[in-house]
Amino acid sequence: MKTGLVSLVGAGPGDCGLITLAGARRLAEAELVLYDALVAEEILSLAPNALRVPVGKRAGRPSASQASIERLMIRAARRGRRVVRLKGGDPFVLGRGGEEALALAGAGVPFEVVPGVSSAVAAPGLAGIPLTHRGLSSAFVVVSGHSEESCRPVLEGLAPSTATLVVLMGLGRRKEIVSLLLRRGWKPATPAAICAGASTPESTLWTGRLDELADVPQSHGLPGTIVIGEVVELSAEIGSQGLRHRPEAGQARIYATRT
Repeated sequence: MKTGLVSLVGAGPGDCGLITLAGARRLAEAELVLYDALVAEEILSLAPNALRVPVGKRAGRPSASQASIERLMIRAARRGRRVVRLKGGDPFVLGRGGEEALALAGAGVPFEVVPGVSSAVAAPGLAGIPLTHRGLSSAFVVVSGHSEESCRPVLEGLAPSTATLVVLMGLGRRKEIVSLLLRRGWKPATPAAICAGASTPESTLWTGRLDELADVPQSHGLPGTIVIGEVVELSAEIGSQGLRHRPEAGQARIYATRT
């Protein structure tokens, strides 16, 4: 029986214009698309001939198990189908893409990785925040804020203000993260930002101080990226002058900003 191909494709941060050309081609060729919860409908429309199956995981909601997702990919590929496992951002950045690649390799199924633009860099960039900047920061660290246990070892080993800190999936754990950083010696006045709904029409940006971060209201369920470091202050100048990418071409993104 002819063996198919599984493509682990990064969908980017949200806007259809930010998926790679290679990712768009794989979707156009796909017969089966297994997609994450945050993938936009516009991106799914790039796969007009495919069966589209939602397999995304959202906190506190019923979702497909990782084992069942892997079984679906393997079974379809063994039947000769072209499968796209469509993941938000980049498949190998906090997306369990590595687990899926190992499962496919173990099953002897041909697969490829099509990188995507991670919100770890896209969200700050669209908000006018360069993660590195001469004289302010020469490095950045990305951690998962899904649980305090997952990020604590990294944060406890990171000397205060030695790098720009980017926290993905951390809005629900802001109080714990702020408390940990302050205990580690980070200054309360360290600039901080929340970039919510990056690259979508609903996008917003909050900027303020580290010690204010825990009290910022949630952005109506939008996914958010936390950025902490001196580079956040550059958003006031860069963001006020630059045109930000958005789905409606030619329009500047207006952010709700608090200082």
